[in-house]
Amino acid sequence: MKDNPEEMFPIVDEDGNITGAATRGECHSGSKLLHPVVHLHVLNAQGELYLQKRPEWKDIQPGKWDTAVGGHVDLGECVEEALKREVREELGITDCETERITQYVFESARERELVFVHKTIYNGDIHPSNELDGGRFWSPDEIRENMGKGVFTPNFEQEIQKINLI
Repeated sequence: MKDNPEEMFPIVDEDGNITGAATRGECHSGSKLLHPVVHLHVLNAQGELYLQKRPEWKDIQPGKWDTAVGGHVDLGECVEEALKREVREELGITDCETERITQYVFESARERELVFVHKTIYNGDIHPSNELDGGRFWSPDEIRENMGKGVFTPNFEQEIQKINLI
């Protein structure tokens, strides 16, 4: 399995208005074309945070632990549709209520994303797909102990501090 460099993404301004389109390859090549993504933080009743392990074949941050759900908004799709699709595809969850927390621009050496951040409290079954290398719930202490050690994606570490979720 690998990411499709020809997959089409919308290009947006910082308010989320679509200004064009480009391929995944173009967006992840250092072009800094701003493209929208969705993140969902999944908490359980005990206040633990579910994290996914990114597979080694991913083109960005392979093998690192990351937000429970993270994915691109496809061309022609709204943020809410993308979130529902990604939650279903990545975790097999079809019935959770989500709340939008914030949105912000994330920039790395390779890309620039407009991130729409959501959270949910979910105590049902989670079935990570083959898009992931598994996942599990982490306690807030476990997350804090592993920050800055290369265990998590830089994006997750920045976001978790920004939104004060743990």
